[in-house]
Amino acid sequence: MLPWRRLLRPLAVLTLATALVAPAGAVQAASAPSSGWNNWSCKPSAAHPRPVVLVHGTFGNSVDNWLGLAPYLVHRGYCVYSLDYGQLPGVPLFNGLGPIDKSAGQLSVFVDKVLASTGAAETDLIGHSQGGMMPRYYLKFLGGAAKVNALVGLAPDNHGTDLNGLAQLLPYFPGAEDLISAATPGLADQIAGSAFQNKLNAGGDTVPGVTYTVIATQYDEVVTPYRSAFLDGPAVRNVVLQDLCVLDLSEHVAIGLTDRIAWHEAANALDPAHAERTTCVSVFD
Repeated sequence: MLPWRRLLRPLAVLTLATALVAPAGAVQAASAPSSGWNNWSCKPSAAHPRPVVLVHGTFGNSVDNWLGLAPYLVHRGYCVYSLDYGQLPGVPLFNGLGPIDKSAGQLSVFVDKVLASTGAAETDLIGHSQGGMMPRYYLKFLGGAAKVNALVGLAPDNHGTDLNGLAQLLPYFPGAEDLISAATPGLADQIAGSAFQNKLNAGGDTVPGVTYTVIATQYDEVVTPYRSAFLDGPAVRNVVLQDLCVLDLSEHVAIGLTDRIAWHEAANALDPAHAERTTCVSVFD
């Protein structure tokens, strides 16, 4: 039996989050002024000189994906921004479905806007799921390495996913792959072995000048196998969430939306000189 319930769980969670946060049509990139993120008058401090750009995952958007992490970072003194990318015509709220190379172009434009607004020379990126993988295209092919200090991925599908074996079944259904590519190219690009994945990872996973942190969960039901999230190369730190706290049961969605242990480790990656050990009690930080 195909694992449909597990595959649809991320969409269900994001749908619920959207319904709870705002009425239809009310979600916009700058709709969180009370929490201080997407504050275009923010100026980075000496303690945190680089603004942080948050990159949502597939089916996510610039608000729902970051209702927890954005205020968490703002409270710690960061200038924090989030963007919408990968929109499809006629599909509101659920983004990250367009071609990933085009989405990387949208990220490039947004980073330039953030740097111009803040006066900073570089930014740091934190992405969830596709949002942790897509920026690598920006770094590798669109000149982003000169503008980014660190990339932190929360359950990123850096080497694609077989969707718990579902992708292995596609060749047995004539036309299925073409349908996915035509209707939701952003999904097709994330399947292990896709042309996009082959291009992204050819010649090495990383580029010089950028530090990489990958935070994965062994309970990931979307990025499968979960270790496909890991990167090879210099300046890379690969972390399994359960190695930080064996009691952490977060799966693919929770690691980005609610997991303060993952957030604590991400904050360490932003400021390694002042990093504090991440443990189960980091949830209370």
